[in-house]
Amino acid sequence: MKKNQQGMTFIGVMFVGMVIVFGAILIMKLIPPYLEFWSVQKIIGVMAKDSGLPEMTPAQIRDSFDRRAVIDNVRVIEGKDLDIGKDRGQSVVAADYSVTVPIAGNLSALIEFRASTQDAK
Repeated sequence: MKKNQQGMTFIGVMFVGMVIVFGAILIMKLIPPYLEFWSVQKIIGVMAKDSGLPEMTPAQIRDSFDRRAVIDNVRVIEGKDLDIGKDRGQSVVAADYSVTVPIAGNLSALIEFRASTQDAK
């Protein structure tokens, strides 16, 4: 009685391995920008809860962000990059930025982020 073989071929194993490795590399390269964005969101969230924010000048808001960014090791955006305005008498601080992450060769991922004090309240 002849028994049929079961399992994957060597080429199938190599293909699955390449997909898993590519996925792992992609995840490892995309995690740091998201961690930094979560730090930016945290800083802006803390600023939104600051009772002194409405009385602060734009220069003071930028300086406050810069001081907090140094503590959280945020390097992708600075206080000068913030959009500061007023909405219904409330100060609104927003950070819009994008990060280009090189994946392999000429393949890159563009990630756009937005954090605002309006979102944090």
